[in-house]
Amino acid sequence: MSITDRIVSDNSVCGGKPVISGTRIMVRNILSMLKGGYTVGRVLEEFPELTKEDVEAAIDYATELVDEVRVFPRAG
Repeated sequence: MSITDRIVSDNSVCGGKPVISGTRIMVRNILSMLKGGYTVGRVLEEFPELTKEDVEAAIDYATELVDEVRVFPRAG
């Protein structure tokens, strides 16, 4: 399965925020948990409906977004 199979955005679900397909679990929630020190295993304990591949897809999704964003240095 590709990222686009696992991550979806629908205006009628969570205001169009990216979620794991078939759930209302937002990608940002997964990423926030990982940032906060949760392991993938702990995320899966909190959301047993997810798979390891779902969590990896959330990380991959964020990585792809960062690659698309242009960052401009601040004027000194």
